Amino acid sequence: MAKRIQRTTPRPRAESSSGATPRGAGPASSRKGRGGRVRKQLVTDFTIQLGTLSEAGIPVVRALTILEGQTRPGPFKRVLVDLTEDVSGGTPLSEAMGKHPKCFDELYTAMVRAGEAGGVLDRILNRVAAFREKAAEIRGKIINAMIYPIILVFVATGVVSGVIVFVIPKFQEIFDSFSVKLPRITQVLLDISYFVSTYWYLVFGVPIVLAVTHSVLMGSARGYRLRVHGLQLRIPVAGRLLRQSLIADFARTFGTLVQAGVPHLDALGIVRDATSNEVLVDGVESIRRTVREGEGIARPMGETGLFDDLVTNMVDVGEETGELDNMLLKVADAYEKQVDRRIDGLFKLLEPAMLLIMAVVVGFIVVALFMPLMEIMNSISSQ
Repeated sequence: MAKRIQRTTPRPRAESSSGATPRGAGPASSRKGRGGRVRKQLVTDFTIQLGTLSEAGIPVVRALTILEGQTRPGPFKRVLVDLTEDVSGGTPLSEAMGKHPKCFDELYTAMVRAGEAGGVLDRILNRVAAFREKAAEIRGKIINAMIYPIILVFVATGVVSGVIVFVIPKFQEIFDSFSVKLPRITQVLLDISYFVSTYWYLVFGVPIVLAVTHSVLMGSARGYRLRVHGLQLRIPVAGRLLRQSLIADFARTFGTLVQAGVPHLDALGIVRDATSNEVLVDGVESIRRTVREGEGIARPMGETGLFDDLVTNMVDVGEETGELDNMLLKVADAYEKQVDRRIDGLFKLLEPAMLLIMAVVVGFIVVALFMPLMEIMNSISSQ
């Protein structure tokens, strides 16, 4: 079965001088990368189906033709057309996929390349699919947990802003007409209302400008990203949660690559390029430099300060026993479970905390407005 797959996806005799498979080289690459955005789930479903067809002994070219034929017209269908043409012309599947980095990232293509080299493409595709499904499951849990708090924040902000801008000025007119002496809390509320109503462009514009500036700097200035990511890791509760999530992602990705037969140095390079946290990027690069010098992985992992003793000890045992991939995947499973529990607990506390904050804000407004109203009513009744 594996031999038939290899015959349909011959590897080139030589690679680039750097040792990496060339991407997008030659005239054919000019048409690559065309089209729009492709959903991650489409790529995952394609991976599952291609793995199933390969496992059944169907040659890769024929499997790609089948999958391309049943795919609806759109950006991903055009990608599959290009893949089929390239592989039919003798290009390895991993190299053909590498020309479409928006669909198949470096982790994906590296694992496919390892599967082609070892003649186990079907098993590698199944591992890639399992990896992507696990990552999608974690993302889905986080997104679902954040939906309600985000909606609550937007609704509460809109309601409070409306009260401050439109309702409180009406009370100001009432208070002025009765010449009542206002309590300190009421005066503070009226001052806030006046400032927001008068300088609304600052109140709403400054946060937007700051958000846009932050977004631009995060995309263009690595030093700024590094400082922000470092601060995020030092936040009391969320920082620990983020650190555990990064450890789980590192262990899952690195363990999957090692299990697929990717050399440690190459695997660390892929992990470094795949992570979005600059602190972890520097940590993985430090590990990679040490491993290149011939040392093990566990000690430099501990020296980065990012990984707990449990993780470094398990990696150390994995290196000694030759079970590094299994140890890393066990670390990933353990930390993903911890992250899930902490996320559930955090959002269970976050919802009542937000409701409490809303209650305090509404209570402040009610008390501030009704205290002078009570004085007005008492003065009217005494007359």
